[in-house]
Amino acid sequence: MKNAQPAALDGLTVLDLSRVMAGPWCCQMLADLGANVIKVEHPQQPDDTRLWGPPFFRGDAGEDAAYYLAANRNKSAMAVNFADPAGAELVRDIARKSDIVVENYKTGSLARYGLDYENLKMENPRIVYCSITGFGQTGPLAGRGGYDFLIQAMSGLMSVTGHPEDNQGPVKVGIPVADLMTGQFAATAILAAVVHRLKTGEGQHIDCALYDSQLAALSNQAMNYLVGGEVPRRLGNAHPNVIPYQDFQGANGRIVVAAGSDRQFRSVCKVLGLAELCDDQRFATNKARLENRELLVSILTAATVSRDVESLVDALNAAGVPAGCINDIGEAFSHQHVRERQIVRSMVRDDGREVPTVAFPARLSRTPASYRKPPPRFGEDTDHILRDFLGKDPRAIAELRARGVIA
Repeated sequence: MKNAQPAALDGLTVLDLSRVMAGPWCCQMLADLGANVIKVEHPQQPDDTRLWGPPFFRGDAGEDAAYYLAANRNKSAMAVNFADPAGAELVRDIARKSDIVVENYKTGSLARYGLDYENLKMENPRIVYCSITGFGQTGPLAGRGGYDFLIQAMSGLMSVTGHPEDNQGPVKVGIPVADLMTGQFAATAILAAVVHRLKTGEGQHIDCALYDSQLAALSNQAMNYLVGGEVPRRLGNAHPNVIPYQDFQGANGRIVVAAGSDRQFRSVCKVLGLAELCDDQRFATNKARLENRELLVSILTAATVSRDVESLVDALNAAGVPAGCINDIGEAFSHQHVRERQIVRSMVRDDGREVPTVAFPARLSRTPASYRKPPPRFGEDTDHILRDFLGKDPRAIAELRARGVIA
């Protein structure tokens, strides 16, 4: 569906040499905002996530895993073997005409093909080149590969995720949060570099690591450690700094209560028929409530356990306290609010099949995200890119395909 309003990043071309999630997620955000993103894959080794299923989305020309569909809309796809000198030259040709390169190969590995920043900037000094790796371009871990699960473990995130009484130990977050955060940090850094280029005319290299990004995303837990000196521990659904900010048992399910201020705490007490707690010095301030956490939780639970969850949610929200039910993903996407906000969009492939996608979450009033092209099939735009973007004639394209340089 083409957007009639202008796109914020219209006119920028991104060469996407990344695979799996962090890099593709970054490039999808740039594509949603109007950039022309060219995704390059190896003819015999496509993006791993195309095979990370089931479930698979099936079409006339094959199938792609739902995982791949999550991070590759609004892109064009070409298949080029840049281990072949002719293929490397094709990719360099694209880089010469691009504004941004995003790659997530191991540190230093693209230099052998002349596709590293130092080589590309000699021919395109305005290039903004973003390298996404597990551990960055420098430091003792720089040569290691890094997947999301490993980073969640090494960063400390898993150590604060899970219930303290669970003997199975720390658990990962149920989505690839380290990849997603890294992709968002990378996109922000790229846009900052583009603004710098507008001011100075010069490009730059961005070193964006999953490990660094996940450490930064520890946010309040990191600062709790750095300021307080104590290593944070698993608290289940309880908040390390605020109470009551957790789930409670109701008569027919569990309810989440997020009271972030003394005023909201007093409102919780009144809704639960516990107004006497408002003046109890053990609970009058957040500091006091944290010191008496176990006692307060037991008192509140005794009051919630007999209450209908939905009516209690309504009463708390009416009193100005954020509260809600714990939904599964199906329930979340079935909610009327999600439908009215059009968070799920459909994109139609050229075979007529509709691909569902989750909308870009930020609503820009003048330059909104657009949904122009469903996630491309493997190599579907190779000829188009070579012909229209690089100016190759059909005979040259046929020769490259016959030699196995492209697919």
